[in-house]
Amino acid sequence: MIHKTANIYLILILASLVIAGCALIPATTDPGKQTSEIILTSAAGARQSPQENVNFKAGTPDGVIISIYPDQVKQTIDGIGTSFTESSAFVLAHLDPEKRKGVMERIYGESGANFSLTRTHIGACDFSVEGNYSYADVKGDTALESFSLAEDLKGFSPEKYPGIKDRNYDLLPIIQEALSIKSAQKDQTLRIIGSAWTAPAWMKDIEDWYQGMTEENGWNGTGGSLKPEYVETYADYLVRYLDEYKQAGVELWGMTPVNEPHGNNGQWESMNFSPESQSEFVQEHLGPGLRSGGYSDLKLLIFDQNRDGIEEWTDVLYPADKEEKYIYGVAVHWYESTMKVYEDVFERINAKYPEYSIVHTEGCIDDLGKPAPAECTDPEGRTEENWFNNDEFWWTPSASDWAYAVPWTPGNGEDHPLYTPVHRYARNIIVSLDHWMTGWVDWNIVLDKQGGPNHVGNFCGAPIMIDTDNQDVYYTPVYDVLSQFSRSIRPGDRAVQTEKAAPGLGADDLHACATINADNMLSVQLLNTSQGPIQYNLQVGEIFAPLTIPANSVQTVRTQL
Repeated sequence: MIHKTANIYLILILASLVIAGCALIPATTDPGKQTSEIILTSAAGARQSPQENVNFKAGTPDGVIISIYPDQVKQTIDGIGTSFTESSAFVLAHLDPEKRKGVMERIYGESGANFSLTRTHIGACDFSVEGNYSYADVKGDTALESFSLAEDLKGFSPEKYPGIKDRNYDLLPIIQEALSIKSAQKDQTLRIIGSAWTAPAWMKDIEDWYQGMTEENGWNGTGGSLKPEYVETYADYLVRYLDEYKQAGVELWGMTPVNEPHGNNGQWESMNFSPESQSEFVQEHLGPGLRSGGYSDLKLLIFDQNRDGIEEWTDVLYPADKEEKYIYGVAVHWYESTMKVYEDVFERINAKYPEYSIVHTEGCIDDLGKPAPAECTDPEGRTEENWFNNDEFWWTPSASDWAYAVPWTPGNGEDHPLYTPVHRYARNIIVSLDHWMTGWVDWNIVLDKQGGPNHVGNFCGAPIMIDTDNQDVYYTPVYDVLSQFSRSIRPGDRAVQTEKAAPGLGADDLHACATINADNMLSVQLLNTSQGPIQYNLQVGEIFAPLTIPANSVQTVRTQL
């Protein structure tokens, strides 16, 4: 009887240990499990298309291996998305309201791209229809008594712009419509970053929106700089903008002091800061103004220009911010190179300043619809027929930063060769997220088939392009790539460490990054830039899944840990 009782207790103890042991082993150590979801967008025609799931195996593979380390978590993701511009609103105003609502659902709805991070311009920018305006254009109005959002609400007259279907649609209404779509769904996240291209002209030393390059000024165009007596007024102007937008039902998540503080040679609305002058502006004016105005939680991002130059700025602004901590991070653009991601710069910045974020706030296919200047050639004869309703353009090395063949010096040619638009987007996002970037925002979400309107002719590509003459809506492959990323990388997810072993592959053939959410769903994003399929092994812990990523494609692999 004693022996039988002891045996029963022994069996119970052993059973409890087995159960406990099983509970301590992550699900990914089970070689019988499958991937949860595989999604593909490809040059062969897949558009966010579900693929057959694959079984994991136990063991250590050889060959090409993408290793994921879910226990090595990195930065928290702010979101993936695109931007609101007056030009986008203008193009959408050419659609019948119900058709426009369908496009907006594809952009912001849960069954669409469900973009979570976005940007808008404060006052005029190059992608304003007519440009050259602010919200306080009365000279000397330091009390901002003339401040008005009328420019963002006035809409577009069908008499002036034939084809307009909704004369009241404009920049503020497009944002309000997006928020309305978000409010009706479970995931309501839409984080908006505001960026001014310039202060009101009267606040600047040139007393104009910009001064272009001319022979008279030695071909040195400029946007000018703030007059010392109006530095505080400009800070008040930005806080007032937040107040007025909040009253209109739009609360901003983030802000930059100005877009592209190095300027743009006076080609359109702009204003210059140096690292030192922006640091003083933030620490003595804008930062205190945001806090006293009730915007302590607003994410203030510095710089807002090309990523290769961020060290000069962070090394000045971050040390000065240590005491007050007004700054959330640095905003960057991608225009310095169509190929380089500058992940080495991100690694150095994060090593020095790990408490600050890196957010990409602007990128596009540059100058898509611009004609070639006289000194250049245009062998492709590029017109909107090249890229509108033509997926091949977006999947081949068809684009150039200047949309024509330029007689470059060799150095410039290395940074700005002909490139594949989908690759540029996917490579930039994947490599950036793998190297400490917290958020990624595209430029105009919608443009017309020429890449406008743009009041200075600075046309470019957009994820969605629309023929305003016949309401034909073209969702480019870039839309599908951004949507695929947005739907599987959400705010609050954490990037995790990855490693790539790629014997026999070129350095640019295969790129990968990975994130994990609060429910332990792992999302791996991959880009194959080559013209053939790549067989690889996705290794997570002690198990791996043998997978293939087709030629010229973007693949998302998700699995529950």
